[in-house]
Amino acid sequence: MTIVARVLKFSRQAFYKWLASPVSDRQAQDEEIIAKIRHFHADTLNTVWVTDIIEHWTREGKLYRCAIKDLCSRAIVGFATSVRMKSHFAVAALEDAMRKRGGPKGVIVHSDRGLQFRSRKFRAALKAFGAKGSMGRVGACGDNAAMESFFALVQKNVLDRKSWVTRCELSASITLWIERTYHRKRRQRALGRLTPIEYEIIMEPAVSIAA
Repeated sequence: MTIVARVLKFSRQAFYKWLASPVSDRQAQDEEIIAKIRHFHADTLNTVWVTDIIEHWTREGKLYRCAIKDLCSRAIVGFATSVRMKSHFAVAALEDAMRKRGGPKGVIVHSDRGLQFRSRKFRAALKAFGAKGSMGRVGACGDNAAMESFFALVQKNVLDRKSWVTRCELSASITLWIERTYHRKRRQRALGRLTPIEYEIIMEPAVSIAA
């Protein structure tokens, strides 16, 4: 045991502690969170949010959109747009979500391992809001499938519909589709054939997802 501990560069005390509990509490918690996320499930509003970034070309250049989705109601609770993939862009989306949802504490915000979400600014913003960051495993693309499925809808219903001239035009069209169609008209099997708006009214009438 001493040789193994020395090879692994553990102290003997740390090595025996690891033998007793090889999975850290934080790792176990993260795996439980990720398991729920991969099953597209959260029991209550404002407990688990997922976030990701999509990009698309216009004649002016690329537009980047960061969106945050409540895993309970499937509602898009915050977003930000940018012409560059910078950390402040992800922070702006988080700030938007917190403002719209009344600053809930203890929200788990799950993302992939993109630089924007690993940045000091984003981690500092999570801490300031009393939120907890969670990241997908390296190479496990399914860990953020909840956001990828949403962006697939955006791609099909907005991005691929035409050639976009300006970033402003594209951004406005994405927002309009989310607010008018995705939130208010698109019924989802996981929500009992309700729309995100209808589901949130049932779950908690005081919560509003209006832009």
